[in-house]
Amino acid sequence: MKNILLLTLIVLLTFSCKSDKKEFVPNTIETTVYYLIRHAEKDRSIKSDDPELTDIGIKRANNWATHFKSIKLDYIYSTDYKRTQQTALPTAKEKKLVIQSYDPKNLNDKIFKGKTNGKKVLIVGHSNTTPAFVNIIIGKQEYQQIDDKDNGKLFIVTIKNGETSVEIENYN
Repeated sequence: MKNILLLTLIVLLTFSCKSDKKEFVPNTIETTVYYLIRHAEKDRSIKSDDPELTDIGIKRANNWATHFKSIKLDYIYSTDYKRTQQTALPTAKEKKLVIQSYDPKNLNDKIFKGKTNGKKVLIVGHSNTTPAFVNIIIGKQEYQQIDDKDNGKLFIVTIKNGETSVEIENYN
């Protein structure tokens, strides 16, 4: 009888000491894929920090939607600028996803990592923020700012079993 009481007490103490806090622990079995692109061609004739896309830019945004049509996406992220939102919009409509805004000054934090772990994510940024985001994800300074005339670069960052790989495709 003493042994049963002692065992019951140990089990109760074990469960009562368990913390309710759940900390994010990456699932190394699942594969996470980030597709990072720069916004399409912006209207340079307008003197603004937040110009819209040109007709060519809108065509490119639609081409991105066609490109991603056969790829399952879980999330689409974009900065709050008109040009990035307009670039993401055709793909978001095609996928029936809401565009989620991100602050390019606060990239790849714990919340973002936890939410996107094991997911396929499109991220629309800028000539400087897109390669910076890739560098943060891979943990080293490997990629430089995208040339201002290049709106067709696609970075595909894959994380599987703790290993990270990067592919770059060009659609000009």
